[in-house]
Amino acid sequence: MNDFSVLIVEDDFRVADINRQYIESVGDFRVSGTARSGREALDFLAGTDPLPDLVLLDLYIPDVQGLELFRTIRHQYPDIDLIAVTAANEAETIRGLLRGGIFDIVIKPFDAGRFAGTLERYRSFRELADSATSFSQQEIDRFTGFRGLSTSAPKEGDNLPKGIDPITLGQILKFFGESGTEGITAAKLSKEIGTSRSTARRYLEYLVAAGKIRTHLIYGTVGRPERRYTPL
Repeated sequence: MNDFSVLIVEDDFRVADINRQYIESVGDFRVSGTARSGREALDFLAGTDPLPDLVLLDLYIPDVQGLELFRTIRHQYPDIDLIAVTAANEAETIRGLLRGGIFDIVIKPFDAGRFAGTLERYRSFRELADSATSFSQQEIDRFTGFRGLSTSAPKEGDNLPKGIDPITLGQILKFFGESGTEGITAAKLSKEIGTSRSTARRYLEYLVAAGKIRTHLIYGTVGRPERRYTPL
């Protein structure tokens, strides 16, 4: 899987650099560009191919009203997702973002865990959405932030996306039930169930999105951090 590319729109270069560090520490994300104004952001998008997957948008930028820029990007580039990382918390602004289809809103100053959680949720959403032909209610609740509102118990064979086999899924769930709290990586799971690493990861990300397991990064001394999946 390729990393998800991100455009940072932030007029303060110091904040933009901090955001870059946060993004790249999560794993599976890379910053493809930084814009310090609305004009720079639109020029970057107009001249970039392929387009970024995600725009990290501050609403307080010097040359355009942030909500207007958000709507322009949504209109001109409907396949780009946006996350607002901003101090703007006025009710009218928040309503406009939500009505316009913002993926998430992170209010400054933000907690690093909250920011990382947003990126993790986006990654889970994309990895599942890019291969799914339909979504269960539990998956929709997970992605929209209403995970706790669903009262129906998830059924392993119901509304499974393409590429998720209920028998294999049951084997993986059983494995987590017997593995304790140590968890597992996609590479190790692929050996346990006899599949490729990408297939194992697809199942793991499905379970994360469904709220069955959690994921976190383990940092070693060299190389990229390792993603480990653990029971809730």
